[in-house]
Amino acid sequence: MTDLATARSILETLVGFDTTSRGSNLALVEWVEDYLAQHGVASERVANEDGRKANLFATCGPAVEGGVILSGHTDVVPVDGQAWSSDPWTVREADGRLFGRGVADMKGFIALALAFVPRFVAGRLPVHLALSYDEEVGCKGAPSMIARMAETIPAPRLAIVGEPSLMGIITGHKGIAVHEVTVRGHAAHSSLVDHGISANAVAIGLMHDLLALAEELRARADADNGFDPPQATLTVGIMEGGTASNILAEHARFQFDLRCPPGEDAAAILAPFKARCAELDAQLKRRFPEAGVRVEQHASTPPMTPAGSEDAVAFVRALTGENAAPGQVAFAAEGGQFQAAGFPTVICGPGSIEQAHQPDEWIALSELEKGAAFMARLADRLG
Repeated sequence: MTDLATARSILETLVGFDTTSRGSNLALVEWVEDYLAQHGVASERVANEDGRKANLFATCGPAVEGGVILSGHTDVVPVDGQAWSSDPWTVREADGRLFGRGVADMKGFIALALAFVPRFVAGRLPVHLALSYDEEVGCKGAPSMIARMAETIPAPRLAIVGEPSLMGIITGHKGIAVHEVTVRGHAAHSSLVDHGISANAVAIGLMHDLLALAEELRARADADNGFDPPQATLTVGIMEGGTASNILAEHARFQFDLRCPPGEDAAAILAPFKARCAELDAQLKRRFPEAGVRVEQHASTPPMTPAGSEDAVAFVRALTGENAAPGQVAFAAEGGQFQAAGFPTVICGPGSIEQAHQPDEWIALSELEKGAAFMARLADRLG
């Protein structure tokens, strides 16, 4: 079986594990542990607090300095409410494409890395595999693994995060801060608006403030910063509240994310909004002690910048064979977390981010072929 055929077989297996972020990824982790063990590679789990999810990292080859980290996240986004043409957990081939949840984002990259483990094991320099959980919900899983790797593995030359980039080199991404706002009102009949507090009305006012802030960020954007869109962006992703049309809503909540390019301070941007929430909380409690507004930060991921990436770019460029200038992307990823830990980092992986998170997510077979060629050159370079 060729390396590409092996990668495809592994991809079919990985897609078969439903690793939606709300659930566990342990079945996939156990499969990878067993696969690595078959090739004589020991691995280490770094679990979350309740043990339902885990990161996994392993060193293929000698434990010496100068190796390469290959990083990918195991979790995928939900398929709920999406109109899929076939089972999202079974890889389907059509028109030169493979369809399935996660084929592009980013089990395709993981499958390629695993397919080349036999060659990496024989190298004179190591490949360190780093598989994370909960990337899709604010890059929450990777930091504990990265910290453990920084403590235990010999210093690598660089980290490659295999987010889908059409095998182009990316040296910058935005950071992300995810928050949830919970409003508790006081239920009353909807005809007696002065006898209660509508949590929905309070939440709508706060969301209006956030949308106004998003427009302010758009107006002050640096159009030459290389990002598309260039500004820090703020969007509301989840909102819910109320129980009936004739009841002043007792509860409401919404979640929003703020994505900032390097140089923008998320905490400073949100400080006036958080002050407004604190002011409202006090006002509501004066009317009804149980009422109020609570703001919780669920995730905070740093941006990745081109600073210090010159050697990493030159190394990866030799593997891709492309001379195009490195790019920057608006999505957040774990690259900034690896970089913050002192690892020179770039993003480079098969597939397109435009296919990620979509119904009938797909990756072109030609992208897997390019990815396999990339891994083959990496094995040769470290061999």
